[in-house]
Amino acid sequence: MGFYAPAQLVRDAIEHGVKVRAIDVNASNWDNALEPSSPLPLAGGGGGGQATGPASCVVADRASSSPNFSREREGNNRNLALRLGFRQIGGFKEEWGHAIMAARASGGPFASVEHLARRAGLPARALHLLADADAMRSLGHDRRQALWEVRRTPTDELPLFAAARARELGDEPQVALKAMALGEHVAADYQTHRLSLKAHPMRLLRPFFEEEGVLPCARLRDVKAGAQVRVGGIVLVRQRPGKGNAIFVTLEDEDAICNIVLWARRFEAYRREVMAARLMIVDGELQRSREGVVHVMAGRIIDRTDLLGRLSDVHEPRPLLSRADEFLHPQHPRHIASARSSGHPRNARLLPRSRDFH
Repeated sequence: MGFYAPAQLVRDAIEHGVKVRAIDVNASNWDNALEPSSPLPLAGGGGGGQATGPASCVVADRASSSPNFSREREGNNRNLALRLGFRQIGGFKEEWGHAIMAARASGGPFASVEHLARRAGLPARALHLLADADAMRSLGHDRRQALWEVRRTPTDELPLFAAARARELGDEPQVALKAMALGEHVAADYQTHRLSLKAHPMRLLRPFFEEEGVLPCARLRDVKAGAQVRVGGIVLVRQRPGKGNAIFVTLEDEDAICNIVLWARRFEAYRREVMAARLMIVDGELQRSREGVVHVMAGRIIDRTDLLGRLSDVHEPRPLLSRADEFLHPQHPRHIASARSSGHPRNARLLPRSRDFH
């Protein structure tokens, strides 16, 4: 199903009542897999690797508020849950995933980052990727705590020498790390494994769009045909079939998708916005086919990719946007200098690229 991004497949499963669980070193396999719906007790008390806490809880149950949600489907799927696999983590090698699975099968759940490193024989690179992907919840660590533990864990030292060195150094003082905001978690999730079970980026950015009069995609079904509307969302797909007279763009927000149609004769006026935007606002006329399919005929397109930089900054958006917060995009030269000098390091690849077909 290469036409669809992983985030869209997971979202559709959730809307059909499937429980989806995050990547975790004590529960995930290399491939995505089904597991019993009731979480198994693990070494770190993480409840099957599900995140805990207000800033990082897994919100796969958001399907209950979706218009596509079906109680009957939920009942059919309640005995199984989908566990995301290590293959979703960008740059993570398959051999590392199988090493974790083998160590877990032979010795049971991991109790600490050091146990994971020793028993699975993982290099520092693998540990950093797992920590950055927030895959150590069952060890009692969220993303930031796990990254701290990984830095303290030697991977090229024999256990005997590591124990001797630890005795020489004594007990290391505990450091109180500042909790990551939900927006920062979501930004990191999208960067490391192309989706987030914690929240949709548009849900966090909604206050910005409300100020600009942007209508949620789910509300389009209640709008009369011929009305002028303003919609916005993350760009999923761009298509221009053959020598067609129209360009089709699919946008996604926190609750639904919206189909945009732009006539080819207007494309040149908005070429940069259409081709470069990761986050887009569209002004246009709502149309509804006889079959009930809704789409918006675009009259104006606005690139709001810059707002994505707010995700990795704070949970509650602020009205002002400084140049240091701008999103780095290769087709936006005016952003490059500020992003390189003082922008957030995740801004270089905050969201996956759209699926573009010609």
